[in-house]
Amino acid sequence: MFEQTFKNIDDILHKDAGCTSELDYTEQSSWLLFLKYLDALEADKATEAALEGKIYSFILDAPYRWEAWAAPKTEDGKLDHNAAMTGDDLRDFVNGRLFPYLAGFKQRASGPNTIEYKIGEVFGEIKNKIQSGYNLRDVIDLVDYLRFGSQTEKHELSHLYEVKIKNMGNAGRNGGEYYTPRPLIRAMVKVLKPQVGERIYDGAAGSAGFLCEAFDYMSALPGLSTDDLKTLQTRTFYGKEKKSLAYVIAIMNMILHGIEAPNIVHTNTLAENLADIQEKDRYDVILANPPFGGKERKEVQQNFPIKTGETAFLFLQHFIKSLKAGGRAAIVIKNTFLSNTDNASVSIRKLLLESCNLHTVLDCPGGTFQGAGVKTVVLFFEKGAPTRKVWYYQLDPGRNMGKTNPLNDDDLAEFLTLQATLADSPKSWSMDVANIDSNSYDLSVKNPNGGEVVALRSPQEILDEVAALDAESAEVLAVIRGLIA
Repeated sequence: MFEQTFKNIDDILHKDAGCTSELDYTEQSSWLLFLKYLDALEADKATEAALEGKIYSFILDAPYRWEAWAAPKTEDGKLDHNAAMTGDDLRDFVNGRLFPYLAGFKQRASGPNTIEYKIGEVFGEIKNKIQSGYNLRDVIDLVDYLRFGSQTEKHELSHLYEVKIKNMGNAGRNGGEYYTPRPLIRAMVKVLKPQVGERIYDGAAGSAGFLCEAFDYMSALPGLSTDDLKTLQTRTFYGKEKKSLAYVIAIMNMILHGIEAPNIVHTNTLAENLADIQEKDRYDVILANPPFGGKERKEVQQNFPIKTGETAFLFLQHFIKSLKAGGRAAIVIKNTFLSNTDNASVSIRKLLLESCNLHTVLDCPGGTFQGAGVKTVVLFFEKGAPTRKVWYYQLDPGRNMGKTNPLNDDDLAEFLTLQATLADSPKSWSMDVANIDSNSYDLSVKNPNGGEVVALRSPQEILDEVAALDAESAEVLAVIRGLIA
């Protein structure tokens, strides 16, 4: 229903001088969607209050509500072209009045978990990049067509928004940081089986894909009560995100999935000293794909007992510390973590094996992540008991993966089936931790079921075969020449 509308919005933004990539298209769509959603939310709450004989107190003052500046309507419900701003007037209002007003909510809000605070955070972090007020008018008219009324409409909007995030991830630059393949996330969630009453955390939230998929999984659990649904809304999903664009997208993504006031904090997770994490700060379930390849400054490294500049290794320490006893985690990390010989890698592997039960390692093939040149693994562990045995699964979809052949849910079906019992197969095996080198703690993926050893040919044999093939080619060409002479 709304797919063409999303395409039309992108077409307009593509023509605007201020928007140069999928990242810009998603960012600009996000703030407009956010305000349209807020208008629908306030309308619903006003209707509920009226039915109860109460007066609803609007979050936004009248001049800044959607129907006042974006889409004033005539009595028959059509756009009032006489009242609707466009061109320079519209752009100047948005840049000079609307954004400063909305950014001010951060100071006026009663606390960080309120919708008011989220409004202030979002509009304090981004700016309107649509330079043409006429393009802005056209985009607003399209956004105004979108509806958030029914669950079907919200579901379609959330699906389309996920497609935008995926496209952004495929667009290069730093877009890939915000997109983890959803089939992989769903498999990670199914292994951990989060339950209502548990707190779910992602300290490198990106576009909040892990939290959204966990919410979808838990919302579909049988026998949920009204109180359970309220718990999922308010006291279940927590995230932190450092980058402004990702923060805004995470908020919008969670809202479209049905979480009204997401518990996402805009902060550098690694700036938090590990020694300051108390029991009240810990979580039952952690799902994350922390950025790898980044380098953190010396002062940030001081927050961690094992010093390293590698961002992903700092995050792994943070996640281990942030888990409750008995808590479960699934973390994506580059596969070199399993075998690196530097002091930090060895020390973190030792910490992981001694403080947690690393029960499963999922080895992902190249191409799992679009635009990422490194191979990755997923570490599944439970805190509180040391590792005795590690079960490995080598994911092999049987094809080269890429933009046109992405990972799908069927690719992970066998993994989920075998993981339930940690069964051996041609693609899976177990390793006893007692047998690993206590100096290196090497956890490399080495499939003992790798098949026959390939005998390498000598250079002379290869040259002989090349000569034979050349001779065959010459004979074929001679026959063809004879036929056309």
